[in-house]
Amino acid sequence: MNLKRVSILGVAAIAAGVAAFLVRGMMNNRAVVQAPPAPMVQILVAAKDITAGHLLDPTLVRWQPWPEKAMMPTFITNKTEPDLAKAVSGAVARQPLAAGQPITESVIIRAGAAGYMAATVSPGMRAIGVPVNAETGAGGFILPNDRVDVVLTRQLPGEGRSFESITILSDVRVLAVDQTAHQGKDQETVVGKTATLELTLKQAELVTRAKETGTLSLALRSIGDSEGMPTEKNFRNLGGGTEKPVGPRSPLIVYRYGMREGAGAAGAPTSVPAEAPVAAAPAPAPQQQAASTEGAFALETP
Repeated sequence: MNLKRVSILGVAAIAAGVAAFLVRGMMNNRAVVQAPPAPMVQILVAAKDITAGHLLDPTLVRWQPWPEKAMMPTFITNKTEPDLAKAVSGAVARQPLAAGQPITESVIIRAGAAGYMAATVSPGMRAIGVPVNAETGAGGFILPNDRVDVVLTRQLPGEGRSFESITILSDVRVLAVDQTAHQGKDQETVVGKTATLELTLKQAELVTRAKETGTLSLALRSIGDSEGMPTEKNFRNLGGGTEKPVGPRSPLIVYRYGMREGAGAAGAPTSVPAEAPVAAAPAPAPQQQAASTEGAFALETP
């Protein structure tokens, strides 16, 4: 009888110990679950992949919760600037940014800072200034990041005052007007003296040459009417290609049987030694003109 009681008491003690162990484990788990969350802050990150030189706007960035213990001094938080649009106003990416990457002051450059214009120029492109005024700059309605066509107006050679206007470049991006490189809030016009255009190296050379031959005007293009890259128009007319402008040709002089037609009185042909046509006429000799593609002589054989 005593043995049975001892056995029962032992089993009860073991059960009580197991129960206490389970209760203790449950209490510990509940304590872990109910622990207060770590402090979080809102930092500025890229909402999508951003290429270098791209102007930031609220659609490209967002606020992201970040543990306060993992904060870096260079992070941009909503405590300093709660307005997302103002936080990225005039900022350009110095380097490519991946989606979710924290944005710091070291990976962006803001308007007015040294090197800002170099950061806005697309890789492989050049920035060149073009003189403008209210008349040649669409009345001042051309703003940074607009797309324009470049029109050259020049005087034609010869007597009188004859002019021509040709479009030499199309779909050109405007980087800045004077020192304004980004459109301000509610800004509708910028009347400046210089517009900075984004061009390829060959196009920059074309514009530089065109400025010396006439007046350049900028024609504003419609929003969305862009292929993304500037194109050349009438490039060869400015001597940029292999073809040269065709000018007035010299009069055609015909020699027949050693005689120059049309040189005598009343239209009568005048005898000219076939061996020395240069001595009989002030025009260049046929032998000298043979190498030119615009000859002034034509020789006929019987």
